[in-house]
Amino acid sequence: MSEREGAAATVIVADDDAAIRTVVRRALTRAGFLVRTTETAAGLVRLGDDRIGDVVITDVMFPDGNGLDGLPGLLARRPGLKVIVVSAQNTLSTAVRATEAGAFDYLPKPFDLDTLTAAVASALAAPAAADPAPEFGDDMPLVGRSPAMQEVYRTIARIVPTTLSVMILGESGTGKELVARAIHDMGPRRRAPFVAVNMAAIPRELIESELFGHERGAFTGATARASGRFEQAEGGTLFLDEIGDMPLDAQTRLLRVLQSGDFTAVGGARVKRADVRIVAATNQDLRRLIDAGRFREDLFYRLNVVPLRLPPLRARTDDIAALARHFLDRAAADGLPHKRLDPAALAAIARHSWPGNVRELENLMRRLAVLVRGDTIGEAAVADSLDPPAAVPGPGLTVQAGLAAAIEGHLAVYLGTFGDGLPPDGWYNRVLDDVERPLLALSLAATGGNQIRAARLLGINRNTLRKKLTQRGLGSRTS
Repeated sequence: MSEREGAAATVIVADDDAAIRTVVRRALTRAGFLVRTTETAAGLVRLGDDRIGDVVITDVMFPDGNGLDGLPGLLARRPGLKVIVVSAQNTLSTAVRATEAGAFDYLPKPFDLDTLTAAVASALAAPAAADPAPEFGDDMPLVGRSPAMQEVYRTIARIVPTTLSVMILGESGTGKELVARAIHDMGPRRRAPFVAVNMAAIPRELIESELFGHERGAFTGATARASGRFEQAEGGTLFLDEIGDMPLDAQTRLLRVLQSGDFTAVGGARVKRADVRIVAATNQDLRRLIDAGRFREDLFYRLNVVPLRLPPLRARTDDIAALARHFLDRAAADGLPHKRLDPAALAAIARHSWPGNVRELENLMRRLAVLVRGDTIGEAAVADSLDPPAAVPGPGLTVQAGLAAAIEGHLAVYLGTFGDGLPPDGWYNRVLDDVERPLLALSLAATGGNQIRAARLLGINRNTLRKKLTQRGLGSRTS
């Protein structure tokens, strides 16, 4: 609601960069808003206390302090005020601390002006928050400032104060359990247990016992009562990894628990109440499993309340150097020799395709920390340790030829490995999906999530792009 009945809403823009203030002011004015600007943290608080502004857009770092420090007090005095935080400090810590301070939204710099204008409109339409955000610790586990990771940080910051079920989607090695732990550790259940179970690692006949526990004598070998993972995670978070590998009969019982909140141990009669937050993860396309009759659609919708897709490492190449240094530092903290990468080595790891994603990079850094003599890791050591070699165009190859060769190599592995073991819809659709999904994701990342610019980059119209995003399970993005 605006300050005067029928008047245009007023937006406060607080940023110490004059150019950013000017550009944002012009864009918001064209959109029909009134705009007031300030270049200091003190000026932001002063304007807010003077009852000026319906929405605040604020940077974090100012010459006179941190823009987040005064927000909790300001929002306590102005509970209807909506705050959008923008920052070049593009880390999970910044996104979460913005949420902790009471921000309505967080946008990393550089941001798209259309995205910012849409965020202002959403803030004006949103109801006032009912409860303050929980306090989060300082230990933020995720590394990376690429556009793809910024979208992950924004989603995490929004869901950690809730107890909604989350479905983490991503290739093997992208850090799904790490994200699940971050959601738990920063959420309202962080003082209760975090319990992880890998559905692919449990024999089919023992899954129900693993999840719900069993009574003595329930089956051969059950010589004593055992608690299940639901009971162990009481009050906390249960992480169901590789949920796509769960057999259908166990899916049916899990669905009943999620619907009713009650369960019984195998061989037991006493009904127990399940008070857990469910975070599931998979590297499979669950919609394809549903079409093939291998995954329950009703269970999918129970688990997929908030989908969170993790980008593969090849879609966040800007983060590779920071991740490599982080893993070397962590290896040193674990007692391995401390090493550094020279510029040529950093360039070599940036050229690799990383089929094993972040896990492959971490393993490489630990291996190099042990095997390389001296304090510095060079390009030759990286090249010798990468197996298989980086799938990039070599000397004398065009980019197109290198891409074609890489695809041909992957297809040969597919067909040679699986032979007649065809996916439900055949190899054509499987390969098309594997190529088109990263192409769409990278195009959106390159354009800051702007669908119009991404469609122009791809040479297709916007409606076609939207249809393909839906087909590939990439969800809605910024227009």
